[in-house]
Amino acid sequence: MDTGNTAFVLLSAALVMLMTPGLAFFYGGMVRVKSVLNMLMMSFICLAVVTVLWVLYGFSMTFSTDAFGGLVGNLDWYGMRDIGVAELWDGYTIPVTVFAAFQLMFAIITPALISGAVADRTKFTAWAVFVAFWVTLVYFPIAHWVWAADGWLFEKGVIDFAGGTAVHINAGIAALALVLVIGKRVGFKRDPMRPHNLPLVMIGAGLLWFGWFGFNAGSWLAADGVTGRALINTQIATAAAMLGWLFLEKIRDGHLTTLGAASGAVAGLVAITPACGALSPLGSIALGLVAGAVCAWAVGLKYKLGYDDSLDVVGVHLVGGIIGSLAPGFLATGHIQNDAEGLFYGGGFDQLGKQLIGVGAVLAYSFVVTFILGTVIHKTIGFRVSEDDEVAGIDLVEHAETGYDFAALGGSTRPSAGIGTSTGAGAAAPADTKVDA
Repeated sequence: MDTGNTAFVLLSAALVMLMTPGLAFFYGGMVRVKSVLNMLMMSFICLAVVTVLWVLYGFSMTFSTDAFGGLVGNLDWYGMRDIGVAELWDGYTIPVTVFAAFQLMFAIITPALISGAVADRTKFTAWAVFVAFWVTLVYFPIAHWVWAADGWLFEKGVIDFAGGTAVHINAGIAALALVLVIGKRVGFKRDPMRPHNLPLVMIGAGLLWFGWFGFNAGSWLAADGVTGRALINTQIATAAAMLGWLFLEKIRDGHLTTLGAASGAVAGLVAITPACGALSPLGSIALGLVAGAVCAWAVGLKYKLGYDDSLDVVGVHLVGGIIGSLAPGFLATGHIQNDAEGLFYGGGFDQLGKQLIGVGAVLAYSFVVTFILGTVIHKTIGFRVSEDDEVAGIDLVEHAETGYDFAALGGSTRPSAGIGTSTGAGAAAPADTKVDA
């Protein structure tokens, strides 16, 4: 055991855990004031549900010896049994328990990412049930494909340093499937739906940015030069993506917004995640600029195509994840995490083809299974609250609480439907959308 590497991965695990509360704040500030507690709880419940399932069978399904064709691990480690405190993770210098704790934090945040797409209208109990089944049927198998030494995408040579496919594309396409199942919010494209608390959004984005250094750099499971390159590439691409988003926003809308800055940063973090160990610093700038601008454009597609992705999970995580996952096929230098070279570095189409296979496989499997799972839940226990409860306020209905004490200000304890509504991550609403005073 290398104590330095072990300490580094322990710290990285703590940083990744912080990302889930950061995501809760990021999403919580973007929803309507009557939904903020529900939004926070949809992230926090993932910390509880996924942790228990990870210990029972999730870690074993994901990382124990392959059970069938590189698709899923066996259950030899159910309950994390027979893992000694000094047992090292295969080929590394850190204990298995430290590796398991680090990977647990990825399993937690992935379903939490989906929650932003179905904000304002989802039954909390239905969401908790969905999380339990989704990580079991979708996340654990896909993570095995991508990161287990005998996973089929890993063996094929797909590059995913820290989760472009397993986390972001997986969550993004699942979000699209789920919004197609449960339908639009009451008043979508008609009522104003703007963020109720932009300072909370910025705090959440800052926590995500901070925690993402553990997310990306920690994924190398050692403190060395590759780790350093992953960390600085993360910073570079995130900064460039913020500029790319703001530039498009200025051209399109004529102004620069705090929501756009926060959303652009997240888009850059998403895009660099799979590629941070393969790109040069200049490649990271290029990736960030492209991801920021394209994601800023993509968040408006929901108005044109008619799907109600409340907080633009599809536009940021799905689109950004695809861009980042394909980036090594173009920009991998062959001199950092491995010797795979992208198209622009003389590697031809070989690595790009592998990346396309990885992206396509995750898109297809996650969408189909999520759509079926969401439909079963929707047709049985029901996935969304009633229209009256949605209009009245999901915080009161689902949690018997409100995020703010309006009574102390001399107002009603029940916030009105029009207060502090959200258009999501910087998306421009249609021209005919009403604007409140």
